[in-house]
Formats: sequence, C-alpha cells, structure tokens
Amino acid sequence: MAKSSFPKADPAAIAFFHDLVPAAPNVVTKPMFGHVGAFVNGTMFMGVFGNRVLVRLAAAERERLLEEDGAGPFEPIAGRPMREYVLLPADWQDDPAQARPWVQRSFAYAGALPPKKKAAAKRR
Repeated sequence: MAKSSFPKADPAAIAFFHDLVPAAPNVVTKPMFGHVGAFVNGTMFMGVFGNRVLVRLAAAERERLLEEDGAGPFEPIAGRPMREYVLLPADWQDDPAQARPWVQRSFAYAGALPPKKKAAAKRR
C-alpha cells in the first residue's frame, strides 16, 4: 500500500484553528489523520489540513466564500473535493476577524444537521 501524501499539520494553522473554535458545550475537537477537526453534535464543521483551515457550509454560503481571494475547494486528494468544505484564505491567519463569521456560519450549518449516531460495535 502506498504511503499517504497528505501534508503535515502546520502548527500556525493549528493555533489559528484553536483560536477560532467556538466555546460551546456541544463542540468537541479531536485529532483526525494527523490533523485536527471540530465537531458539533458529532458532525465535523471545521478542521485543519496542512497549513489551511477549512469550514463546512451550505451551498449558497460556499459560493460566497469561494468568491473571496485565496479561498478554495477542499481537495484532500487531487480531483476529489469534499463537497461541503471550503479552505479559508491562508492570509486570514493574520486577521482572524475575517474568518470568525464563516466559522459561525459553519457551526450553525453543521449544528442544524441531524446528530451523528454512534456506529454499532462490529461482531467478530
């Protein structure tokens, strides 16, 4: 099996991510594939991939964010975008106030989705 070519999580992106995560009782952050993600009611709404932070948005909001310079679709594997996720512009790390409204939209969108159910344990 070929080794993954995923980029390593950037410490500055992780710090930016933690600065943006809403302080709410139903928010959990946890490691994911060497990166980190934030979840509301079990549904991921933002994360880190390499040196970028990504958010999950409804279609109209995604289109609006993609109009911002430096924003882009999230493609962890080239040619295979994750449909609802958008990368925040990298230069927003210098001005988190630009990112906060998008994080709040992402949190609200994912929070309105049905809660994830825990998978049943597999029988051996």
